[in-house]
Order: sequence, then C-alpha cells, then structure tokens
Amino acid sequence: MLRLDVNFFDYLILGIYFALVVAIGVMARRAIATSEDFLLSGRSLPAWVTGLAFISANLGAIEILGMAANGAQYGMSTLHFYWVGAVPAMVFLGIVMMPFYYGSKVRSVPEFLLRRFNPATHLFNAVSFAVAAVLTAGVNLYALALVINALIGWPIWLSIVISAVFVLVYITLGGLSGAIYNEVLQFFVIVAGLVPLVVIGLHDVGGYSGLKEKVTHTALGPNSFSTWGGTNVGHWTNPLGDWIGIVMGLGFVLSFGYWTTNFAEVQRALSAKDLSAAQRTPLIGSFPKIFIPALTIIPGLIALVLIPKLGQTKDLTYNDAIPLLMNRFLPNGTLGVALAGLLAAFMAGMAANVSSFNTVFTYDIWQTYVVKGRRDRYYLKVGRVITVVGIVIGIFTAFIASGYSNIMNYIQLLFSYFNAPLFATFIIAMFWKRTTPWAGLAGLVAGTLGAGVMHFAGYHIAYFYPGGAFDPAHTTINAQMLNFYGAIVAFVADVVVTVAVTLVTKPKPESELRGLVWGIKNPDAPDPAKAPKPAWWASPKILGATSLGIVVVLSVIFA
Repeated sequence: MLRLDVNFFDYLILGIYFALVVAIGVMARRAIATSEDFLLSGRSLPAWVTGLAFISANLGAIEILGMAANGAQYGMSTLHFYWVGAVPAMVFLGIVMMPFYYGSKVRSVPEFLLRRFNPATHLFNAVSFAVAAVLTAGVNLYALALVINALIGWPIWLSIVISAVFVLVYITLGGLSGAIYNEVLQFFVIVAGLVPLVVIGLHDVGGYSGLKEKVTHTALGPNSFSTWGGTNVGHWTNPLGDWIGIVMGLGFVLSFGYWTTNFAEVQRALSAKDLSAAQRTPLIGSFPKIFIPALTIIPGLIALVLIPKLGQTKDLTYNDAIPLLMNRFLPNGTLGVALAGLLAAFMAGMAANVSSFNTVFTYDIWQTYVVKGRRDRYYLKVGRVITVVGIVIGIFTAFIASGYSNIMNYIQLLFSYFNAPLFATFIIAMFWKRTTPWAGLAGLVAGTLGAGVMHFAGYHIAYFYPGGAFDPAHTTINAQMLNFYGAIVAFVADVVVTVAVTLVTKPKPESELRGLVWGIKNPDAPDPAKAPKPAWWASPKILGATSLGIVVVLSVIFA
C-alpha cells in the first residue's frame, strides 16, 4: 500500500488550504439570494475569473491522475488529448457556440434542447446528463480517496466518504460562486504543486533528452515520443491507434462533444457578466490548456522510468504515477503544497460535476416536470438538497471508477456514450433549421445505443489489439482506440437517424427557432454590438487565432 512520508508542516499547509476553501464558501454564501445566484452566480463574474475557473474545473482527477496515467501508458501521443482533442473545440465554443447559449438566456444545455426540440428530447438529455455528471463526479471522488488513503492509511471506502463530506460543505455553502472562486485559487495551487515535481523529476532522469533515452527501454519503446508515427490505417503501431480514431474520434466527436455540450464546463461561461466575457471564458482557458501537458504527461513518463512494474500490478496502477513521484522527490513542506494541489484538482473536478448536476436536476427535471410554478426560494432549497443527493450518489459511482487502472480509459468511455450523440444532435440542429423535434430524441437514443454496441462488439474485433492479435482475455486491447471508434459510431448513428426522422416528421415554425439556429436571430437577445468591447488584443477572434496558432507550431515541433 502506498503511504506518503508527511509530517507536521505538510499537515499544517493542508489545514491552511482547507480553511481558505471553507472561508471562500462562507463569503460567497452572503451573495446568494436567488436560485440563479446559487446555480449560475447571478451571471455577474468577469472573464478572467470564469476563464480560470473554466480550465480549473477541467483540471481535476481526470486531468492530473488520468493524463499522467495516459502519459505512462501511451507516451507522448497523449498530447493529442490537448492539441487535437481540446484547444480547437474550446475555440469553437467561444466563437461559435457561446452566442447561442448566452444570447438565448438558457440556464443549462438541456434547456437549450427543450427550446430547440421538445420536452421528450429535453427530458432524455437531462436524465442522461445527470447520470453522466454523477459518474464523472465519482472519478474525482475516487481520486480524492486515493490521496487520503496514501496520507493516513484509511480504507478506500472511508476515504471516499470523508472526501465527499468536505466537498459537500463548500459547494452547499457557496453554490456556483463558491465553487468558481475556489477553482481560481485551486488553479494556482495545482500549478505550484506540480511544477517542482516536473523540475526535480527531469533533473533526476538527466533532463528531457535523458527521459527520451530511458523511455525507449520501457514497454513503450523507441516510438513513444512520436505523436503521429504509426497511425496508418490497417496496420497501426501508435499507442493511441490509427489516425481515423485520433482525428475523427478524439479530435472531432469526443473533443467537440465534451467542450461544447458538457454543462460542467459551459456553466462557467454562462456565469460571465456579459456575452463578450462569456465568449472569452473558454478562449482564456485554452492558453493554460496548451501547456498543461508539461505538468501531466511528463510526470507520467518519469514515473514509468523510475517506478518498476508501474501499471503491471494491482498495487501499482498507472493512476498512482503522480502520488508515487511526489513521495519520491518532494521534501516535507513542498510535499504539503503538492498534496494541496492534488486535493484542489480533485475537489475542482468534483465540484464542477456536482454543481452542474444540481443545476440540471433543479431547473430541467424538478422545476419543469415535477413541481412547477413555485417561488424561487423553493428551488434554491431544492438545489441545495439535490447537491447532497448528488454527492451521495457520487460515493457509489466512485467504486465503479476504482475498477480501472487508468481512469482516462473509463472517462473516455463515458464521453462516447453521453457526449458524442449529444454533439451530433447539436451540430445538425444548430445549422439545419429543418431538423424536427422528434428527430432530436430519436438521434440521441440511436447514438447512445450505437456507442454501446460498438463498445461491446469491439472487444471481439482483432483490429483493436496490437498487431491484430486477438486476445480472448481482452487484456491487451487498445481501450482508448476502441473508445474513439465508439464515439465515431455513436456520432454516425445519431446523424443517420436524425436525418431520416427529420425527413418524415414536421419541423418547428421558424418563429420558434429564433436565437437557436444559425442565421435566425433572436430579437430579444442582447445585442453584441452594444456589449462592452475588450481591448483589441483580448477580442475573441484574436484570442482564438493566437491559441490555434500556438497549437499548430507545437504540433509540428512534437510530430
């Protein structure tokens, strides 16, 4: 069992950090008077706050433990999750999608579907999103429990419960504002905790060149630092599979599906004070996203070199890469900062999913279908109660996540089920006004079923195994590649069924599509021309172009 060598100074730093977290929640509570204050921060936050919260909400266990695990298991090909599978979609969200979301005054992604389609489509998505949110929250809760287990040796089940209680305190105190301001603090704590780990780790292995040389002698082999090598269709050797899966599955379907329709992220932009700030939220977040691989993938590779049998035994899973390096390299005091960074990351991810879950449940399920027409204070109370329920459910879903040695494999599987079909429905409905209400529901159902069929069938297809050598025990299957193809099948199934049903059913009149379809403006929406204009260098188009330009340059360098 992994136990961290912590002392009084480390615990003191952790105590100070936790006190700050609770204090922020208490102060944020004073500004909560309505359900919108609790669930959407009253739409009053500046772009720099929502931008940092946007990326911090993503910088949870999935990012820290998951991407480090990916680095150890798949090598530098993991960069595709950032430069192909994140930044382009974040730019698309800021420039193209946010005017739809913010201008329509929706409070959640499912509410957008209600206006564009019908109650059946809306309810299906609201329920599926709520399920996805608590499943993802379980990943972060499990990661929190791993750190607590390593700190003081409590059993995983007890660590999960203790972690849940703490996250519950600061979300129920401050609502979304408390979560967002804590996420800003957490961003800086996370960076402060991981930078020393990378610097000391690289020094120990002989720098970046030494790391490259040593990784060639591991199971990853000499091609582990080539991001595009071995991606030929039909005879792939790249750890992430062929280019079709990487570009279409990860880069298009999963990436755009996650960043443009995942309300845990979109919610941060919706809390911005105006349309310009909402658009800049994901664009500001894209810049740290470009460079975060240095804090996640590199430690994963260092751990692969320095920790014998990493990922090969039940007691040394890929998920343990970061904690193992922290224990090996960081002195007391610095270890406390790094631990605070880890806990910050996992609480940020947990809070993001729980706060989006309580919003969707309160507005899109309870208020819309269960108890209608009550006073706002009633829904504020419901939001707080369902926060508790969501965290309790997250405790149980954390045990599902504990069954995966690489939580990123698990999370991409969830995205193929929940985000891929939703993105297909969104993209068609947003640009094709003929898309009908019942086509939305049929497409979502077909896409979800398609992901399920591909997931289970893929285990029996030799192409998803290295060298095409089928493994009856399924231990060698390329799980990420299968997830990418599962997302592609889900997208295609959704598109085919959506188009087919649209052609035989009646569309909505154009008067009901204002602000919801490209080219049909909403006369009641805020006029972008009257919104406060940022400096020229902070305009959404300049920010987006700069972000994409940096990605192109780095992609060529690390090809």
